[in-house]
Amino acid sequence: MISPLRWRPALTTRSYPARGKTERRSMSTKDIVYIALFAAMTAALGLFPAFNLPVIGVPITAQSMGCMFAGAIAGAKRGALAMVLFDLLVAMGLPLLAGGRGGFGIFIGPSGGFILAWPLAALLIGWLYRRSLRSLTWVKELPIVALGGLGLIYSMGIPWIAAVAGISLKQAGVASLGFLPGDLVKVVLVVAIVRTVRRAWPTLE
Repeated sequence: MISPLRWRPALTTRSYPARGKTERRSMSTKDIVYIALFAAMTAALGLFPAFNLPVIGVPITAQSMGCMFAGAIAGAKRGALAMVLFDLLVAMGLPLLAGGRGGFGIFIGPSGGFILAWPLAALLIGWLYRRSLRSLTWVKELPIVALGGLGLIYSMGIPWIAAVAGISLKQAGVASLGFLPGDLVKVVLVVAIVRTVRRAWPTLE
């Protein structure tokens, strides 16, 4: 005979999630495809010939458009990760930069600040696009892409040039003005292409 003092009800194995906690969303196959796609696109843009600016030795290339496209189309997280992947592949020695350049030495050279800024630029552009997704116009998109694709990148790249080349910020800034005309054209091209793509392929969720 079982003593009533020793009897215990059977415990169920059903578990309940803790209050206030939500299930983490894992990276989907779609996310991985987007990350790989925009890293590859940035590498492909390196096939366009580069032109080196005098004094600072930083090449003018089409590859800075990669972070603009990544942020505006793939979104903040996926765009930033695509640029991180690209930078990692370059650091590993793959010749993905314009002119067939690659290797960790790139990041401690005069171009390093610009290239390291690409993930942050994509992140900022994607975040700003997300906030304005329902009311995007030329007037809104041009400043968004310019802020991330030019403002943020220049704010990191110019001090980096000054430190590496041993020149003043003013000298580095003046020397970098050679980038500006081409970069402004890139911003307009990116917005025109992104607007066309988004009409048929909305991607930000």
